[in-house]
Amino acid sequence: MTAKTSPAVRCRGLSVAYGLVPALLDVDLEVGQGQVLALLGASGSGKTTLLHTLAGFIRPTGGEVCLGGEVVAGTNRWVAPEHREVGLVFQGAALWPHMTVLDTVAFPIRRRGRSRSEARRLAGVLLGQFGLTELADRLPAQLSGGEQQRVGLARALSRDPALFLFDEPTAHLDPHLRGVVLDEIARRRQALGAAAVYATHDATEALAVADLVAVLRAGRVVQVGTPGEVYERPVDLDVARLTGPVSLLEPSPANGAGPSGEARLVRPDWVSFGGDVPGTVVHVRYRGPHTDYAVDVGGSTVLVRETGRTARDPGATVSLSVKRTWSFGR
Repeated sequence: MTAKTSPAVRCRGLSVAYGLVPALLDVDLEVGQGQVLALLGASGSGKTTLLHTLAGFIRPTGGEVCLGGEVVAGTNRWVAPEHREVGLVFQGAALWPHMTVLDTVAFPIRRRGRSRSEARRLAGVLLGQFGLTELADRLPAQLSGGEQQRVGLARALSRDPALFLFDEPTAHLDPHLRGVVLDEIARRRQALGAAAVYATHDATEALAVADLVAVLRAGRVVQVGTPGEVYERPVDLDVARLTGPVSLLEPSPANGAGPSGEARLVRPDWVSFGGDVPGTVVHVRYRGPHTDYAVDVGGSTVLVRETGRTARDPGATVSLSVKRTWSFGR
């Protein structure tokens, strides 16, 4: 199998420990050429450790890592970080303190053999796309945290790698800039045909950017699937809660579930007002674009999300239509 047809990333039985403390345990993952894999998990689940291992900053204690068909970490095999074709954006921007913003972004371009003037010209284009043109001559110490993060992203994108590794790349950005940056990441990555591994604790972001989502818990992969599969058919309640708002509809004659059986998972977008399931509004939260209602249904509290302003008050009698549910026992 050639590198061209090999997965961009393949981990087999990958394990990492910090001393006697395990950080990754028997991780098996595969990312195809041009695919985006989102790593979703709580703090301490192993997301950053996995990215650092792929980048070559951490040596695994077991298993192997292949990038583009080449074993870069495994038994009797180790490829140093600088020889791995990856673009890195981690939580700390890690900018060179003596380089201006323009030269920081131009540096990877120069390493690809471009002249200084051409590298600076191409870097200037990237800075414009990230809204950084006016900061071109500044040093890292003169930048805010969000500005440093954008410079780090621009530097990674300027390298044209076969694989991007992103660790919470929009964590320090305001909502508007987050959307701009995500769009630019997607545009640049698609133009290059590069794969990406994208770590985040933000479920909305993970589901939006990924072809596949891997959910990590305590160093183990507990579920891998498309965004739709992980959101609609989570393997357990913890994964369900990690991937978005969720309610549990307990078995009850009042909600049509009957006197026995399993509790059923309900997402806010799976239920609406107007139906044959009676309930009472418990509390209301206006969110701007939508309003969230907590509705008591036969002893279960169900979250109902409705577009627009608040139209119902606590204590109101309502009826619900439950369009679908999910049982973990399926």
